[in-house]
Amino acid sequence: MGARFGRDARGPVAGLLIAALVSLACAGGGLAEPEAERPGANTPAASPGPSTTRADSTTSVAEFEQDVADAQDVAERYWAAQFKESGQRFRPIRRIIPYQRDGEVSCGGQALPRNNAVYCSQGDFIAYDVTWSVAAFRQVGDAFVFYLLGHEYAHAIQVRLGINYSFTIQQELQADCMAGAYLGDSVRSEALTLAEGDLDEFREGVAAVGDDPDQPWFAEGAHGTAEQRTDMFFRGYEGSLKECDLG
Repeated sequence: MGARFGRDARGPVAGLLIAALVSLACAGGGLAEPEAERPGANTPAASPGPSTTRADSTTSVAEFEQDVADAQDVAERYWAAQFKESGQRFRPIRRIIPYQRDGEVSCGGQALPRNNAVYCSQGDFIAYDVTWSVAAFRQVGDAFVFYLLGHEYAHAIQVRLGINYSFTIQQELQADCMAGAYLGDSVRSEALTLAEGDLDEFREGVAAVGDDPDQPWFAEGAHGTAEQRTDMFFRGYEGSLKECDLG
């Protein structure tokens, strides 16, 4: 996946209302699932070897870090354009924090676990387990990084819009739709250029972080099954933000 920044992706955010931060300790939850479901979750602490690497040669930590930076840049340009079109001022998140150990980073006094990525509303930051994320990047492909960042950034946008659902799964599936919209709109505006196989990587990456099919939809922390999550992601990807029930 290549990033180009000549033009911003634009489109209306329906009913855009900037509200005070929702008082949630860790808005947005994370992408992590039960141990057997996580990309790279059963991989030892050492980085995966070439046998787990896809044909697109996404292997180096430096490339991963550049993709994170590119994904952040594209997301912030995209959301700044949406807010501007609605006559509102956009405020980017404060920072992105990589971590390696349980408890190395906390959100609202709650230690963040390994094998996860999360948006923390209290500190207004995104944090991710770098070992887990690099393993997923190597096994799924670089498109996963853009999805991961887009999903967590969507949680920051939900907080900025004052969106707060009764059930976690509603919040998570909307974030998947918003991540799809940011990516699809950015491709259509030529802010992003897809490489061959990137759409398959999106589909594989989103499915990899789906809940177990037996997970109750109303359970705290539920994110949605692989089918639900990919459906919502591609609704946003193909139909933009109007598919995401923003107001």
